[in-house]
Amino acid sequence: MRATTSETWRIVHDERLRLVDDLAHMRDEAWQTPSLCPGWTVHDVLAHLVDSATTTRIGFVRRMIAAGFDFDCDNARGVERNRSADPADTLDAMRRAASLTCTPPAALATRLVEAFVHGEDIRRPLGIAQRYPQQAVVDALTYQLKTSVTMGGGRQRADGVRLIATDVDFTHGSGAEVRGRAIDLLLAVSGRAVLPNIPS
Repeated sequence: MRATTSETWRIVHDERLRLVDDLAHMRDEAWQTPSLCPGWTVHDVLAHLVDSATTTRIGFVRRMIAAGFDFDCDNARGVERNRSADPADTLDAMRRAASLTCTPPAALATRLVEAFVHGEDIRRPLGIAQRYPQQAVVDALTYQLKTSVTMGGGRQRADGVRLIATDVDFTHGSGAEVRGRAIDLLLAVSGRAVLPNIPS
């Protein structure tokens, strides 16, 4: 059963705080570790999460106009704006923003996608293992599979394959089988090179 709005926000808030806890005692040099997002360090991804958590619908529209409706440009500006010289300050900003319910004009499921995918963008390169609420991961994965790549989803990446989760009852599509945990499938369709047969 899909989570209610209040349940979804509770999960998002919990995930933000868990990420803050995971990064609380990181060595200074580790902040420059390349993340799973090409071109971004783990510090950059955290700054992006702060930016997203504090962006309102109206604010997002204004920013997109200023960026000429270039999502990459807007994201880069958001990272630069929220990445403090001292990563500890960026982490404090994430802690303060953790309970906010601001969101760009997008489906609420995108908040789950962001929390899980960007959480792994940071954790995996640092060797930090984390468990995620399975049904919420499935909700995020289902959303990504319905949404075009041009809109930040992953529908086209799953063309011609049958996705089979190994840790929860979930299958999708037809073709060559691709097996993995639900979180791995979510990362793969979101463009992360973590599973074979799914283009990043």
